[in-house]
Amino acid sequence: MTIPQQARADSADALDTPAGTTPGTATATARIPAQRWWRIIPPILMVCIVSYMDRVNIAFAMPGGMNEALGIGAGMAGLAGGIFFAGYLLLQVPGGKLAVRGSGRRFIGWSMLAWAVISVLTGLVRNETELLVLRFALGVAEGGMLPVVLTIVGNWFPDHERGRANALVILFVPIAGMITAPLSGLVIAALDWRWLFIIEGGISALCLGVWLALACDRPQEARWISTAERDYVLAQLRAEQQRAAPAAAAPTNHATTRTVILRLLSDTVIRRLIGLNFLYQAGIYGYTLWLPTILKDLTHGGMGQVGLLAMVPYVGTMAGILVVSAWSDRSGKRRAFVMWPLLGFAACLAGSVWFHGNTWLAYGLLVGCGVFLQAAAGVFWTLPPRLLAADDAGVARGLINALGNLGGFCGPYAVGLLIQYFDAGVGVYMLACALVLAAVLTATLPESCR
Repeated sequence: MTIPQQARADSADALDTPAGTTPGTATATARIPAQRWWRIIPPILMVCIVSYMDRVNIAFAMPGGMNEALGIGAGMAGLAGGIFFAGYLLLQVPGGKLAVRGSGRRFIGWSMLAWAVISVLTGLVRNETELLVLRFALGVAEGGMLPVVLTIVGNWFPDHERGRANALVILFVPIAGMITAPLSGLVIAALDWRWLFIIEGGISALCLGVWLALACDRPQEARWISTAERDYVLAQLRAEQQRAAPAAAAPTNHATTRTVILRLLSDTVIRRLIGLNFLYQAGIYGYTLWLPTILKDLTHGGMGQVGLLAMVPYVGTMAGILVVSAWSDRSGKRRAFVMWPLLGFAACLAGSVWFHGNTWLAYGLLVGCGVFLQAAAGVFWTLPPRLLAADDAGVARGLINALGNLGGFCGPYAVGLLIQYFDAGVGVYMLACALVLAAVLTATLPESCR
């Protein structure tokens, strides 16, 4: 069984038309208290930031002495950076389903404890085998986080607010980058790469208590929310589900996870979303995990300088996320605001290689990559709830994120191999091609959805 045809038609129209839920929604919204923006987004943002720090600190450890200490080349370094995503896929679907029917708050709490311990242990590795095992385990520990977070956001923010809410959450990427880059450079310069993992694992452990104190799964469970705000959110979500999921989809509420996965995988829309996300993540993490190494080769500076230079692209990332998500919500258009940032990202990557002989122009284009790095992500994650019932959307988020994030394995590993056998420029061109293909897939979404 595939997604019901009427839901497809409604979703296709919604992809390129304003997302107004009911007449007068904007006016009604202006009168509703908005505590959820201040009580839900900050703890989610915090946990995403510390997870990203633990995920990408290896990018600074590689040129900061880890490769030499463990005797690994560019290919193995790329594998160590990417194997995280092989473990990352294991808890995606269970996490998404648990967040719909159980407690995402508790799930993330246990995940934070696990990845804090694993990060500290990574600072004690003695060889490449231990490094690969711990990086895989870190991926497992962090695997359910994004579908859980997106489901919590979906529980609190109706569709016409969700693009901005997702974008605020995805700000964890530039904020974490702006924290991680200079912090990592300074820690490695002052101590060494081992202390980088230990210190950042300790930060995750400290944030666990804050998460458990502030996080809340649903409006029905929050004591601080006003009656007017709770009733408004729940009414909007009920109306949204009635539009998106006709009665024909109701039996899926009792389907097994395996049945739902197989049904989703049989649908061309879901397969294209998975492919799009795979190519996008290859570009994102290929760039992110090799940026410090590229900057070190480009500038021949020390790790302190590399850390400061690596911070600037993430300032651009913040601007890109906020501007693109605001334009998308205002216009109601989704496809265009996924496709054009992907093409901009690809163009800047290719340009940074083409103008490699001009250090500062090449660096400027790498900063441009940062502007487009996550600009499409918040808009992209508004698509699954428009196509699916709530239970299916939770599983679909996990499925799209799990299989799509295998691109995070392939991108860094492929770049590492191309650096080892050719040069960094070939690896960067490969990432640009992946992003162009992702844009092409995005352009096919309207026909698929109809």
